[in-house]
Amino acid sequence: MPATPHRLKAKRFPLLRRPDQRPEEPDWIGLLPPGRNILRSLRVFRRLLLVLLITVVGLPVQAVLLLLPGPAKELWPRLFWSTMCRLIGLSVQVIGEPAHRTADGRPIVYVSNHSSWLDILVLGGCLRACFIAKEDVTRWPLIATIARLGRSVFIQRRRASTGRERDDMSTRLARGDSLILFPEGTTSDGARVMPFRSAFLSIAELPVTPDGLPPLVQPVSVVYDRIAGLPIGRANRPLFAWYGDMDLASHFWRLAQQCGLRVTVVLHTALDPRAFPNRKALAAATWEATANGAATLRQNRKAVPLTPAGAEQAAESARPAYA
Repeated sequence: MPATPHRLKAKRFPLLRRPDQRPEEPDWIGLLPPGRNILRSLRVFRRLLLVLLITVVGLPVQAVLLLLPGPAKELWPRLFWSTMCRLIGLSVQVIGEPAHRTADGRPIVYVSNHSSWLDILVLGGCLRACFIAKEDVTRWPLIATIARLGRSVFIQRRRASTGRERDDMSTRLARGDSLILFPEGTTSDGARVMPFRSAFLSIAELPVTPDGLPPLVQPVSVVYDRIAGLPIGRANRPLFAWYGDMDLASHFWRLAQQCGLRVTVVLHTALDPRAFPNRKALAAATWEATANGAATLRQNRKAVPLTPAGAEQAAESARPAYA
């Protein structure tokens, strides 16, 4: 079909082309992503390169610190994880104060909701504590090495290993280590806090001081609440949440494209397990504080540390031996 005068005129004078008339493009143009996607892809590669660089540098340093006495092996992981957050563009807002080892030698078990692998970076950078991780992590390449160098405690779900794991956790607490526990047992979609499994709170019954006192338990709420500096809703929570059959690589790719990311951590009042009749009551109290704090943040309201019933005894004895 021969070109009409109007088409010839549009080719010669592009400015005279009608708005609904698309310009002819070379075939290879369709192979390139839009300019905005190119910038986002470059942002991902830059962040990934920096994360790999700090990992390559940080792991040998921690391996050496583990052989030396002193608190450096506890402080270096905090710097490592907080740096990771900054490198991927995630700012961390902390509300409240972490409980410290008390004057009578009682360590802390931090109990938090769990929606993403990002929780490790966030809480690892906020708290001077080690993670309690499931035994499956030991089979993950690189992640297992990072977890071991971070002095994580690995647990299995088989009943036959319960006694040994309790002994391991009791020994770690008695030596002065505080621990971070995710009693939901798995990650969620970030829209709610699933019920805490009381079996996980058996750690709170362990006698970890010379006087036979158990550790204190501090509930923690973690909510990812900003994208591009703006509040997020339920539709955007899967950007942060990592659950189900999601793979880590694609999740990181989507997340690292974004800017202005923020997470808020609320540290509630610590609880004394002795103030509760059993583990189920303790699990219910910690869940209530964690869930209520998270709900407040998801509603984009100002959150404050909550004081659950039973926290009074903990407050009386929670005089830190160090700050």
